[in-house]
Amino acid sequence: MGLTNATPKILDPVPGGKYLVNIMDWFIKWARANSLWPLTYGTSCCAIEMMSSSMARYDIARFGSEVFRASPRQADLFIIAGTVTKKMAPAMVTLWEQIPGPKYSIAMGACAVSGGPFIYNNYSVVRGADKLIPIDIFIPGCPPRPEALFHGILKLREKIFATESSRSPWHEGIVKEDAGDRWTAAAEAWAELEKIKDEEMAVARAEFKEKNPDYKSAFRPKPIPKEDLPNLERVPEPAVGRSAEEICKAIQEAFHDILVPVALPNDVILDFAVSKENWIPFAKFVRDNLACNFLIDVTAVDWLTHFDVVAQFMSLDEGHKIFAHCSLPRPETDELPEISSITSIYPAAEWKEREVYDMFGISFKNHPDLRRIFTEDNFEGWPLRKDFENPYMLKRPTG
Repeated sequence: MGLTNATPKILDPVPGGKYLVNIMDWFIKWARANSLWPLTYGTSCCAIEMMSSSMARYDIARFGSEVFRASPRQADLFIIAGTVTKKMAPAMVTLWEQIPGPKYSIAMGACAVSGGPFIYNNYSVVRGADKLIPIDIFIPGCPPRPEALFHGILKLREKIFATESSRSPWHEGIVKEDAGDRWTAAAEAWAELEKIKDEEMAVARAEFKEKNPDYKSAFRPKPIPKEDLPNLERVPEPAVGRSAEEICKAIQEAFHDILVPVALPNDVILDFAVSKENWIPFAKFVRDNLACNFLIDVTAVDWLTHFDVVAQFMSLDEGHKIFAHCSLPRPETDELPEISSITSIYPAAEWKEREVYDMFGISFKNHPDLRRIFTEDNFEGWPLRKDFENPYMLKRPTG
């Protein structure tokens, strides 16, 4: 590129040299605009539409962009297809910086353009990819179809032909600052306009009704004939694993403080309230005595007054499932509620308990590596608590 950009200084003073420079520029722009190689990278659901554009039905090869590159050092087009989160942002910026110039970017979909529907009541979504890297083309939609992506690529080709030359070479754009409170102000202004519009329509309807008291609309909805469908009897699912009565009886004999129903159908979900002291013994019991050799999940529920830690067990050999929950009082201070870790019984609980710690602020005693798993290490607060607040969050306007 250095030699190409230096040619105007050499050829422009020569008679007819300007025409040679213009011809050279045209061929360079033609080659560059017709061989845009996208980076193989998708941030969220719009990436499905981007992927389908390379299939035979749409055939992005017609535009010279079929060569999706796995390395940013071999690409010159960055398509941000979908939602961008703050956790993802540093990696995305790094990829952009590794793409050699001249390079271009397309924000595909409402989420990549502005954050989409996720900007409200959300602490983790970046409100537009242009807050991280320069964006050349914005494609609206949720999601935009492959045809819209092709239209954006064609617009990018036009931009390359219109703005680049050896006399005015490519240069990287600027990153926009976060709009911040401007989003809130715009949302409130929109809500106020909608309120005024509703009031004006109410006045207009009242005036029309007063002037035309006998008016009746000629529109009559056509009823859709109801189709008579035969009543089908519900086919019960075949019972798998041990019966509910057998499981409840075994648990009642081992843990006298756990209340179990007297009789249960086989297809009911067995959920047992387990005390904090019996949390570890209960997990050992269902593994060793009830053949529950698979941990489905460990999660939590915030009931405002207390937390419930929920564990879901399953027997892969027999098929039955057992749920258990333990209630933890909500502390009045900054101290975290605590419960024993079941990683020594189910090693798969390690990451699941880390997720509960990260999202709910529940500590697991004797956990081998209790640290945040999704948010940054210095993140303040616990996102899935119902009293969680963050200065970055925008409240969805009401009214």
